[in-house]
Amino acid sequence: MRSLLTALLLAVPAAFLQAQSLHAYKDANGQWVFTDRGANGDRAQGDAFTLPRPPETLRVTVERSDAGAATRLTAVNECLCVVTLRIAITRSDLAEFPSGTIYPATLEPGSRQQILEARHSGDARPQLQYAWTVALGSPQAAHNPPRPYRAPFAVGTGYRVSQAYPEHVTHVTPDSVYAIDIALPDGTAVYAARAGTVINVRHDGFRGGTVSVMADQANLIEILHDDGTIAVYGHLHWDSIRVRIGQHVALGEYIADSGNTGFSSGPHLHFAVWRNAGDADVSVPVQFAGPGGTAVTPVTGMELTAY
Repeated sequence: MRSLLTALLLAVPAAFLQAQSLHAYKDANGQWVFTDRGANGDRAQGDAFTLPRPPETLRVTVERSDAGAATRLTAVNECLCVVTLRIAITRSDLAEFPSGTIYPATLEPGSRQQILEARHSGDARPQLQYAWTVALGSPQAAHNPPRPYRAPFAVGTGYRVSQAYPEHVTHVTPDSVYAIDIALPDGTAVYAARAGTVINVRHDGFRGGTVSVMADQANLIEILHDDGTIAVYGHLHWDSIRVRIGQHVALGEYIADSGNTGFSSGPHLHFAVWRNAGDADVSVPVQFAGPGGTAVTPVTGMELTAY
């Protein structure tokens, strides 16, 4: 499920994501490390460079306005896909909108929708606290791929599946239950497993780790399919993404390099297909194309080959 934290991250405008000065150095094992400090914690060590500000990102948010004697909440969807939101009133001085009230909303791409309006007396700004979550894609979407998915790496190569359903080592939330982790070495070319339109990217993460707070550091690409489902390619390499929001990608198109960013214990590709279940995105089972057009179900420990 997309958490409230994820929902809030979706709402951060690109203007607030500032350029950052970083350092690169090799550790004792000869591996490159990207950090805002040098090898010994000194900002002056290492080869300094500037991380560019990321391009315009997906923005779905809830805005509050107070004009005159009216307070309004408006949902905004700047995504290229339909979204559903659930807005929960957590604390309120407004009798019309008591605490605990839930307001669901479905927004078309590029639209705004007023969720509530309350009139009140006096000039004081009333207390109104709320939280919200978002699911991407139409709740009417049904997973219907025209063929098995293409394994998302170079044709003729094979890599080990390190986690797949029904294994649940880290895939314990609805959006990851049917996800597949593939042990791609850092920097391996990643190809689109299915054609679609890019609706979200992140390219500026450069750190990975095994604590959950690292989750929002993962580089990713999200691609909307023509049946309304969404593929996510996660843990991608720093600044390797080759597509942009709004771009149509073809089956087998080179889109990025694999990496080890975000909540990750080592280099790999996290691949999942989501369907909007109304109040959250949930993963769905996928099969990959095998020899002669056969369908292959990924299993933990197997070697998956791209055809």
